Amino acid sequence: MKIKHYLFFTFFLISFTGNSQPKQNLVFSEEMAQYLYHFAYECIDQEYPNKLNQVLGNDSYLAPPRELHPAFYGCFDWHSSVHGHWTLVTILSEFPDFEHKDAIITKLRKNITRENIEKEIEYFDDEHNKNYERTYGWAWLLKLDEALLEWDTDEAKELQQNLSPLTDLIALKFSDFLDKLNYPIRVGEHTNIAFGMSFAYDWAKKYNPALAEKIEQKAIEYFYNDYECPLTWEPGGFDFLSPCLQEASLMQKVLSSEDYKKWLKKFLPKFEKKPEEFIEVAVVTDRSDGKLAHLDGLNFSRAWCLFEMGKALNNQKMIDLATEHFNYSYEKMDSGEYAGAHWLASFAVYALIKSK
Repeated sequence: MKIKHYLFFTFFLISFTGNSQPKQNLVFSEEMAQYLYHFAYECIDQEYPNKLNQVLGNDSYLAPPRELHPAFYGCFDWHSSVHGHWTLVTILSEFPDFEHKDAIITKLRKNITRENIEKEIEYFDDEHNKNYERTYGWAWLLKLDEALLEWDTDEAKELQQNLSPLTDLIALKFSDFLDKLNYPIRVGEHTNIAFGMSFAYDWAKKYNPALAEKIEQKAIEYFYNDYECPLTWEPGGFDFLSPCLQEASLMQKVLSSEDYKKWLKKFLPKFEKKPEEFIEVAVVTDRSDGKLAHLDGLNFSRAWCLFEMGKALNNQKMIDLATEHFNYSYEKMDSGEYAGAHWLASFAVYALIKSK
């Protein structure tokens, strides 16, 4: 999907002989929103190519994506469709007079209807697909609900009311899964439990206190005694999440400021002083390969974790490193390859939100 480039950056390193000033922090401008919205807008109703990831119970399960998932059938897979919707809602929330507002709302209303959400619930209730999209898609669904709840418009209220039965089901599934999960899942892809818990916690601490408390308890159980996370092992070739930084991001949310500083010194020794010596921007060699294109997502997800940590710790070096990661992949998003175009705008928008 080739998309016209719009305006890009006004933030780069300003250097002087013998000394250097910090990079200017990112600013989520309307020009950037004009560029990023295209990726999600053009794919939330693009049905093919599509990766269903379903378990077949019999021949009746063989149906086109628009019938199986009438709300979230586009953007190649279910979770990318969900966070594509989140991207559009977030842009409208950030920029209330956005030029393409009416066209976006029309698409959102077409997909997030009561009837379509009821069909989505049927799929998650199916005996063969009860764990569908666990926990990556679940986390993004809660993030979408959070965005709708905080976008204070009549359209948002309508969409959120339609979505809420699925949100309730996903929150229950998330809670039940944490009860059963004895050991944390530490990978750089979808099933990373720190990522799922972090996103779910953002929603739950405002709208579901019981789930928020469970996430806090489980985060301590899973991660409090961790130390010396091997950042030098990262990234894996297919990573779009950093196991170490996702965990550090989650713990920053659930621990007090003092406890977090002590914990981080054990978990990532010396990282605060020179983060650039532990990680560098991930290089993508082939953006037509969906797995290798994950590394652009890693740059964005590292950026949002570093923004969260840097702001909590008042650490400009982390913020500068986050900006460097963001810039590399943002400049290359318009590659014309659907392997990245169907999802990367969501990661870029989330990094921009965290940069504020």
